[in-house]
Amino acid sequence: MKRISLVIAVLLCTSTLGFALEVHGSSHAAGFAPSDTIRLHVEGTKAYYQQVVKVDSNIKLSSIYTRTLEFMAAKNFQQNYGYEQEGKLIFTTTQDLNENANFTDNDNDNPEPYTVQFSITVDMKNGRYRYTITNVFFYLPTDNGNRKLSLYEVYQKEGDDQPRRISKDAKKLIDSFERYLGTLTQELYDEIEHKAAIYNSKF
Repeated sequence: MKRISLVIAVLLCTSTLGFALEVHGSSHAAGFAPSDTIRLHVEGTKAYYQQVVKVDSNIKLSSIYTRTLEFMAAKNFQQNYGYEQEGKLIFTTTQDLNENANFTDNDNDNPEPYTVQFSITVDMKNGRYRYTITNVFFYLPTDNGNRKLSLYEVYQKEGDDQPRRISKDAKKLIDSFERYLGTLTQELYDEIEHKAAIYNSKF
C-alpha cells in the first residue's frame, strides 16, 4: 500500500513539474519575464522559437486577442491571419537591427546592421498564450549586396566544427536577434497584462 502511494505521489509531482516547465507563468511569480525564456528549438532542418506564457487568469481569450492585435499594429507588424474564435493571430515583419548591443551615437562605435524577416504566430486561450517565431531569414550586407541566410543556416555555422571566426560571427548574430525577441516578447506580455507605463494609474 505504501509503495502504491509513493508511485502515485511521484506521478503527480512529475505531471505538475511538466506543466510548470511548459507554462512560463509559474516563473512570473518569482520575478521572471517572458524575455528570460527565449530558447532556440531545432527539429531536423527547422529552427524556431516557441514559448507558452501564462497571464492573469481573469484575462480572457478575447482580451488577449485584442491587445495582441493592437500591440502588433503599433509595432508595424503585418497581419496575415486572424480569427478570434480560433484564438489565433499570424503576423510577418521585416526589421532593421544592429549586432552591436552597445551601439550609441559615439564616433568610436561600429554599427553592424542587418535585416531580419520572420513570422510570429500567437495562439490564445483564457489566461495564457503561446508565441511561435518561424521563417526567420537574415539579410547581411556584403560588397555584392545582401546575403540571405536562414536561422537554421546561421545555427549550423555556430557549431564546434566551424572555423572560430564563423562561429563567433554566427553566435553574435543569433544573440543580437534573441535580444530583440526578448524585448518584443516582454513588451507583448506587458501589453496583454496591461502592465505597460501607459496603463499606470499613478500620475
